[in-house]
Amino acid sequence: MDKILEKIEKLKHLTDPKAKKNSNAQNELNTSKDNNRHRMTQEDEDEELMAEVKEFEDEEETITHFSASPWYIKNGEMRDYQIRGLNWMISLYKSRLNGILADEMGLGKTLQTISLVGYMKHFQNKNRPHLVITPKSTLQNWVNEFNKWCPSLSVACLKGNAEERSEFIESTLNHPDKWEVLITSYEMVIIEKAALKKIKWQYVIIDEAHRIKNDESKLSVTVRMLSSANRLLITGTPLQNNLHELWALLNFLVPDIFSSDDEFNEIFDTDKCLEKDETIVQKLHTVLKPFLLRRLKSDVEKRLPPKIETKLYVGLSAIQRQLYTKLLLKDIDLLNTGGKTDKVRLLNIIMQLRKVCNHPYLFDGVEPGPPYTTDQHLVDSCGKMVLLDKLLPRLKQQGHRVLIFTQMTKILDILEDYCLWKQYEYCRLDGSTDHEIRTESIKEFNAPGSTKFIYMLSTRAGGLGINLMTADTVIIYDSDWNPQADLQAMDRAHRIGQTKTVRVFRLITDNTVEERIIYRAETKLRLDHVVIQQGRLTDSGNKLDKDQMLSMIRHGANYVFSSKESDITDKDIDDILAEGQKRTEEMKKKLEELGESQLRKFTIDNEEEAESKEKEFSVYNWEGEDWKKKQGDALGIKWIEPPKRERKANYAVDSYFRDALRQGGEPKAHKAPRPPRQPYVQDFQFYPPKLFEYLDKEIYAFRKSINYKAVKDLELPPEEAKKQQLEEQKKIDEAEPLTEEEQADKEKLLTMGFANWSKRDYIQFVKANEKYGRDDLDSIAKEIEGKTTKEVKEYAKVFWERCNELQDCEKILGQIEKGEAKIQRRISIKKALDAKMSRYKSPFYQLKIQYGSSKGKNYTEEEDRFLICFLHKLGFDKENVYDELRYAVRQAPQFRFDWFIKSRTSLELQRRCNTLITLIEKENSELEEKEKAERKNAKAAAASNKTKTPLATSDLNTSQNGKSSRASTSRSSTSVKTEAAPETPKGNSKRKSEALSKMDTSLASTSSSASKSKKAKK
Repeated sequence: MDKILEKIEKLKHLTDPKAKKNSNAQNELNTSKDNNRHRMTQEDEDEELMAEVKEFEDEEETITHFSASPWYIKNGEMRDYQIRGLNWMISLYKSRLNGILADEMGLGKTLQTISLVGYMKHFQNKNRPHLVITPKSTLQNWVNEFNKWCPSLSVACLKGNAEERSEFIESTLNHPDKWEVLITSYEMVIIEKAALKKIKWQYVIIDEAHRIKNDESKLSVTVRMLSSANRLLITGTPLQNNLHELWALLNFLVPDIFSSDDEFNEIFDTDKCLEKDETIVQKLHTVLKPFLLRRLKSDVEKRLPPKIETKLYVGLSAIQRQLYTKLLLKDIDLLNTGGKTDKVRLLNIIMQLRKVCNHPYLFDGVEPGPPYTTDQHLVDSCGKMVLLDKLLPRLKQQGHRVLIFTQMTKILDILEDYCLWKQYEYCRLDGSTDHEIRTESIKEFNAPGSTKFIYMLSTRAGGLGINLMTADTVIIYDSDWNPQADLQAMDRAHRIGQTKTVRVFRLITDNTVEERIIYRAETKLRLDHVVIQQGRLTDSGNKLDKDQMLSMIRHGANYVFSSKESDITDKDIDDILAEGQKRTEEMKKKLEELGESQLRKFTIDNEEEAESKEKEFSVYNWEGEDWKKKQGDALGIKWIEPPKRERKANYAVDSYFRDALRQGGEPKAHKAPRPPRQPYVQDFQFYPPKLFEYLDKEIYAFRKSINYKAVKDLELPPEEAKKQQLEEQKKIDEAEPLTEEEQADKEKLLTMGFANWSKRDYIQFVKANEKYGRDDLDSIAKEIEGKTTKEVKEYAKVFWERCNELQDCEKILGQIEKGEAKIQRRISIKKALDAKMSRYKSPFYQLKIQYGSSKGKNYTEEEDRFLICFLHKLGFDKENVYDELRYAVRQAPQFRFDWFIKSRTSLELQRRCNTLITLIEKENSELEEKEKAERKNAKAAAASNKTKTPLATSDLNTSQNGKSSRASTSRSSTSVKTEAAPETPKGNSKRKSEALSKMDTSLASTSSSASKSKKAKK
């Protein structure tokens, strides 16, 4: 400890110029005391004077202290305390130290940090880049603040999906000369740590730094890997829980000094702090002073309007009472027990009770419908909604703007329906809201003259780093376990720049678990306030234990059971506000009366509180009486009295008497005794069926030897069960042990199966069949480790012969057939692409797709042509083909300015290609049908021409004129002679000569008939 304090003291001198000067003077004085006769020589004096001059020139050259807002800060002036914060951070940098800027929320920590980064550029000329790590919700806000306050800094932002990040890293991150500040989120740091580790950073700045309070978390481990010259932590809540978290922050800042957490925890143990207040507190102050700067709004900003919090208590509706009662009755045995209880189960009960308090429609089946309507039942079914329905119109009428915070996103859905019904303009933000929508909605809400009345947020997603000070009213719909989270939510509106008084309304359901949760949070907050104000830390000794959770759940149970009617008040909103203000002041006064020791000893279920001053705070103190003491239970546990049962008539008489007269439950069937150890055989090993007969025979013989009697199967009908029992008993009675021959045969059969095939081999075989098809045995063999192709072929032969013996035969065959269908599909797609490509000489330029009505609006024909052609070039059945296709698209010169196609993911390209393949297959099938029809028509035409040829020849002959018959005959004969002159093949000469002779005969007969007819006419 002394060594640590010695190092800290040296560091303190470095950061405090006055201390440094005093230290030098003291050293000089000590030197003179040690040796009075020592006098400086002229040379030593000259050397010292030169050193002072040089130091003065260095300080003149580099500004280390600002008295006004720096010139590089634009669009506004920094406040005095912000300038002091900048000077403090500069002194840290000059002393080569890291620190925590821990100003209270709303004091402008972002601006102070930006001014430090600007100082590094304009006065230190540092070329190294800076890294700012923020929550996702404040990412865009940091970018906007940098651009607003210090536009001379070049800012880059790492965000987006995997493709966008990859492109950003390649084009921007790997070129630090293009930017000076990188802003990113916690998640991006973890995902892209490999790229960020390569860069040597000047400053690593972490906003909301309590995120690294767990030194073993992924974020803490990752940020410690980053190489940086300086580190700065920003947080409005530096000390939340325990000393180990403080050590984690200090270890990140100064790992050389705070290297061992065990030593630190031992030195600053909370119990020791309580025993030796002054000494330990002084040491803690000494440790923190060089590294931490914390100022409160009340100290530095006197002009900030106050924040007034009012707790508004509401009752339960009838349906809420009913649900609350059912939940308590469901686990009443657990709540009334004095034995061990499960903490997780208790937490679940508390969560369900909180859901009832928030809105009954959070439970399935409670909301009336279908059809589901948005009307008055949305309000009347919940006490908090009834109060909101009274409060919001008043706030809107008075010109207020409202922030509503809740823990549950389902409540945001209900509030959204309510706002739509009431026609309130609103914005919404939760953990699933996209970054762009988040930024746009905040900008829209804060815009001058904005008509947005309500901004509804989830407490965790909307409670960090968001500026919504245009609102002046905050409604905490349901409170967080951690009071700091609610404070952060309030500070979205109550921050520097707010000109109106901020009203905070906290909604609490009276006489329920919510009351205890609020009271515990207020007590913890009061304790933290007392301790931290005095400069001390508190350990996490006030964790919620099982007894406290039981007390929370029991609180108000009998009140809920006492009635089924709604206890929602009909009072006017003014009366509700006045009553809430009164109860808030009463609780505040009681908490202020409790000292630190009483706060530390405070428990929700204190055994001695009945006799102590704090007894009025017991959960058992209800309506002026201590019900725990009155109960006098030996276990010391409050008994929840269930409500009286309402008996319902049971008209199913037979079932009633059967249930009433039955004594005990159904008798369980006795399991058959296990036989002596048998060889372990499985169906996929395909042993001969005879082996299983021998094994069954052994089992029945064993049962006979122990006089085992078969039992009925209770799941079967009585007659069938009796029949099966008799058959089973008959097998046992007739069983005989194996003979020597049968035993030898059994041993022989045990060698005939695939004993060396394990379950793993069998599964690999089935999957390989599914992947390659049953015929590709070579590929299947490669997939099965330790098996040769010969062994696989032998197994496959038996498998397909006897696969019907497998227990899951249908399932296995279905998997394989499904895989083979996929293979056939790939083959058919490949054929379709081959057929399409073969119709073009240059498919990359000529290919056309018949879209019909399926073209869509996103992809152009050029893009589709490229996708199909390159898919065919790569090979459709290639593994990771769409990843390669995406890479090809990004490299294609014709798409260098086509953002749409370059930003498509592999999955999106696959979907588009599937659509195009379907169109191509349709086109191919239409062409095939068309070709078939043309071939059919051609055959029909050829057949009809063949039948018409003889008739045409006859008509030609009869039309010959008699006068020209001789001439035609002579011409024909001449032509026949001339045609017969050329040489013809021997096979054809005979047929041709016969044809010519027939032609001559027909011509002759035609001419003779013509001459006879002529003579007759004469």
